[in-house]
Amino acid sequence: QLQLVESGGGLVQSGGSLRLYCAASGFTLTHYAIGWFRQIPGKEREGVSSISAFGGSTDYAYSVGGRFTIARDNAKNTVYLQMNSLKPEDTAVYYCAAAYGSSWYHQPPSITDESIYGYWGQGTQVTVSS
Repeated sequence: QLQLVESGGGLVQSGGSLRLYCAASGFTLTHYAIGWFRQIPGKEREGVSSISAFGGSTDYAYSVGGRFTIARDNAKNTVYLQMNSLKPEDTAVYYCAAAYGSSWYHQPPSITDESIYGYWGQGTQVTVSS
């Protein structure tokens, strides 16, 4: 069974940092591009960042640019989202999702089109206190 599992969420003070992890189970991430999304209860899910399958290209939402960094270690079958200078408005459930296809080998998939992503994790809660 193909699964994505997020971890690393938690409670942090404003200005602090967290690193989220997206691990694959049942398949290797090597040929999958990965996106990170987040959702606040009562609001639509929004794209945060994405990375190409081979890791050479990334994309970020304007709201997190310069604060968040996405990276991947295909040898460990894991994608990371390093979040620095966290703000209370970053509080949300964070999801990772995988997009398969040669289109995403060298370019990051759009973070505004969720239909690109075929596999989703269950999410991890990030809470930033003021």
